[in-house]
Amino acid sequence: MSTGTRLVLEVTGLDVHYGGRRGRRRALHGVSLSVAPGETVGLIGETGSGKSTLARTVLGLVRPGAGSVVVDGEDVTAHSARQWRELRRRGVVQYVFQDPLRSLDPDLTVEASLTEPLLVRGTGRPEAAARVRAFLPRVRLAEDLLDRLPGELSGGQRQRIAVARALVTEPRLVVLDEPVSALDSANRVQVLEILKELRASGVALLFISHDLGSVAGVADRIAVLYRGELVEVGAARDVVGRPQHPYTRLLVGSAPTLRGVGADRAERAALRALLPA
Repeated sequence: MSTGTRLVLEVTGLDVHYGGRRGRRRALHGVSLSVAPGETVGLIGETGSGKSTLARTVLGLVRPGAGSVVVDGEDVTAHSARQWRELRRRGVVQYVFQDPLRSLDPDLTVEASLTEPLLVRGTGRPEAAARVRAFLPRVRLAEDLLDRLPGELSGGQRQRIAVARALVTEPRLVVLDEPVSALDSANRVQVLEILKELRASGVALLFISHDLGSVAGVADRIAVLYRGELVEVGAARDVVGRPQHPYTRLLVGSAPTLRGVGADRAERAALRALLPA
């Protein structure tokens, strides 16, 4: 991240609480995070750590109790629904879901799904069709898939289409929520390689996952979220190679692909004992 470069995403002091019959529950507390152009930041945490809440807040689906969210220089913290629709129409920020089958319209062909966001932005149909065809090789898809429906494709093909749909509009920021967790190992590797290659376009990626092994090979920096708080942020090689917080050390020890062998039961228990209650 070069000095003087305007950040694509800047989250500062974010607090989010959910109310309920049993009182208010803290989902995020004091979270500050940034993503620069062409940078991939991996957000790691177990289920319930607040990862999805952070994603939904960045996308304007959750209103924070405190703090701010700035996207491409625009403070969107208090944006209305109309302002968010305009931001999405302009293609500034895009989202890739965990389950591509649910995110793609089952009644639209691949070509219709990919051209739709371009048409919404005002791109003419011939130009939109040409841009889609030119983009397909970047996500390793063949043109003969354009006439198919999502239900006729494999899970890996559907997720690559979802990635293409998010990126064909040349957004400034893409939020990816567990984008490879539903894929088999071969398709997971392929999608991760595509994401690494797409960084050269200058798009900023916020890669959310519970799998440190998947994120470690893609991210420039890694942020570790534990019970709604960021407990460690640093260069990917440092977070993986020299983890500082007990929770990060537990995650690294639980990922055999990073250590060769996972931490044994006694080591995991000792690390959990160091975690704050």
